[in-house]
Amino acid sequence: MPRTFFRDASTFRPIAIGYGSCIAADRITVDGAQVGYLYRETPDHPADSGWRFFAGDESDEYADNPDNFGLYDVNTIANYDPLIATCLEAPFGTAFFRVDGKFVREKFEPPGEV
Repeated sequence: MPRTFFRDASTFRPIAIGYGSCIAADRITVDGAQVGYLYRETPDHPADSGWRFFAGDESDEYADNPDNFGLYDVNTIANYDPLIATCLEAPFGTAFFRVDGKFVREKFEPPGEV
């Protein structure tokens, strides 16, 4: 079933150009939730930035279903939530969660496959 996205791509600006691809939850791109949790793991392929974006309220069941995620350019997710641009230079093995309108680094524990 095709996704109906929360934002119109024709309104996107160049916020985070050149980072490559990422994986993001439909809670962000379809439901319009802010990014609440993000982490950067070792990339899966050369075009992969390693970034993974979640609203932070996804259940384990939701997160275990790959149909709830999409592959996007990092700039796409930055247009949904520009605050992620403050984290994008972080090295692999880094995670952040949103607290009081900013991202705070937290200990990174690699999750299972999305």
